[in-house]
Amino acid sequence: MLMKIVTIGVYGFDEISFFDALLNAKVDTFCDIRRRRGMRGSTYAFVNSMRLQSRLAELGIHYLHRIDLAPTKVVRDKQARVDTLNKTAKRKRNVLSPEFIEAYCAECLVSFNPKCFLSNLENTTSVLAFFCVESLPEACHRSLVAKKLEEELGLQVEHILPHESTYC
Repeated sequence: MLMKIVTIGVYGFDEISFFDALLNAKVDTFCDIRRRRGMRGSTYAFVNSMRLQSRLAELGIHYLHRIDLAPTKVVRDKQARVDTLNKTAKRKRNVLSPEFIEAYCAECLVSFNPKCFLSNLENTTSVLAFFCVESLPEACHRSLVAKKLEEELGLQVEHILPHESTYC
């Protein structure tokens, strides 16, 4: 039975600290909510889809990909416009814009049914991690998904942050 939701991004982690953070949080199910599951360069190559899935399997963590929870290009472009206006680099963003939140909720979360989602998880799931790339949960759509589960189902949500390997 699902007891807790955690969220995690990759920016700010190295390979060892990323997987250690998942293990320390006792994550048993990992939900990748990225549209494109590849990362450029060697720094974050460990979260390229096939490599990530292989490592999670070695650790006994079940992997899911939910593209329906990934923002479309149209939604991402809304955030990009705001970032450009504010002269904010993507990796330096610390909040989502109201335009992004509205579009994401209207496009992705409106049809997301938390009860149905949970009923499709394995019965052994107790700690579920939602994953995308941004360091801060407030700057990433994963926080919106987690918030919906928290509000509708009363589930506990914790955010795993880099460098601290603690929750907030």
